[in-house]
Amino acid sequence: MAKEKPKAYIHTLYQVDYKSNSVVLKNKKCPRCGNIMAHHLKPVERYQCGYCGYTEFVIKK
Repeated sequence: MAKEKPKAYIHTLYQVDYKSNSVVLKNKKCPRCGNIMAHHLKPVERYQCGYCGYTEFVIKK
């Protein structure tokens, strides 16, 4: 039996709205280098770029 191919990673980065035929990026883009930033919840909620190291903390009011 042949191995199954791994599923695409793209579906975790984008949200697809089939009613309005639009695609929206789930996370922010890095203002320094333009790559997609990771969203971390622990120990402090923040967005962090794995490429250039830029970090943006989420401040809740």
